[in-house]
Amino acid sequence: MAGPHPAVAAVRGAVAAALADLPDGARVLVACSGGPDSLALAAGAAFVAASRARRGAPGPRVGAVVVDHGLQPGSADVAGRAARDCRALGLDPVEVVAVDATGPGGPEAAARDARYAALDAAAVRHGAAAVLLGHTRDDQAEGVLLGLARGSGARSLAGMPAVRGVLRRPLLGLSRAETVAACAALGLDPWHDPTNTPAVGDAGAPARSRVRARVLPVLEEELGPGVAAALARSADLLREDADALDALAADLLARAVAAARAPAPTGPADARDPVGAAADAAPGPVVLLDTGVLAAAPAALRHRALRAAAVRAGAPAGSVTRAHVAAVAALVTDWRGQGPVHLPGRVAASRACGRLALRAASPSTDPGDVVRAGPGARRAVEPDDEGDPQR
Repeated sequence: MAGPHPAVAAVRGAVAAALADLPDGARVLVACSGGPDSLALAAGAAFVAASRARRGAPGPRVGAVVVDHGLQPGSADVAGRAARDCRALGLDPVEVVAVDATGPGGPEAAARDARYAALDAAAVRHGAAAVLLGHTRDDQAEGVLLGLARGSGARSLAGMPAVRGVLRRPLLGLSRAETVAACAALGLDPWHDPTNTPAVGDAGAPARSRVRARVLPVLEEELGPGVAAALARSADLLREDADALDALAADLLARAVAAARAPAPTGPADARDPVGAAADAAPGPVVLLDTGVLAAAPAALRHRALRAAAVRAGAPAGSVTRAHVAAVAALVTDWRGQGPVHLPGRVAASRACGRLALRAASPSTDPGDVVRAGPGARRAVEPDDEGDPQR
């Protein structure tokens, strides 16, 4: 008896591996849009659950969540169709969640934020141990190209992790061609999002769609097949590097905090240390750092530690850019008596007595957050989607 189509086997194997560590009978939800990637994922998850049940093992209890962003005419019909497909595969429960995809950061960012909020809420509502997302190797490659175009650093270029909290991406090692082939082999009729194939010259189409439809195909044609796989491999390598650097930066931050909190050699701290005294009196979170410890560290670690300190003090993670971090770093490595650096979230960084203090500040009189390092000032750059300190 012939086995399943290779693409079907690949999807099933990837899903089984992604769920292997879950306890027996764990609730799993598939985020399904009805497209080929998520529909193949739903079919793979349904098969894994049924296969374990046939062997007498309590496999995962698989349901689905269909998020209707309401961004296109007929989106409710598309969501309803995806829900019917999931039920036909045996998934239960299956629910459609309509979200408000308007918000800051543009339509793509707003839709993404609304989608993930809906999935988080669904996981809590159903007690899910995992929510499966249908991102493929091609999605990873597209993200790397977009990060390169933004001038991002290792963390953004590392792309999407296979696991982050309750979210899991079993198909990151598979291509989009494989998910399309799997759907065809299983007789599934996926929905194809028209925004994924924008017309030539349509500059208003989502950036990711333009990369998918026009940029990657050109690279594959000019540089040879395998470009997407190579970009995804680079993301894996960069993730390893970024994880190691982040761990070292966390240790640097802890040492800088400990050194800044050490007692002054002589005299009471409040008499000789205005920064420490102000930190003790401040109503909100204050992060004190020893500039000597920071200055002795490599720039890659110092910048990561400073970004983490800014976030700990109250700056929104996604709004702290390379320009902000560089301005704060100048207080450590290029100290000339300059005034405070103002960061997003009304956080200010200032230096005195060999210590750097990051604390919540009163609102700036400027129309928006600015980066100041000395007498000049300039408007902050747009925030990186991933809050990458290397941008």
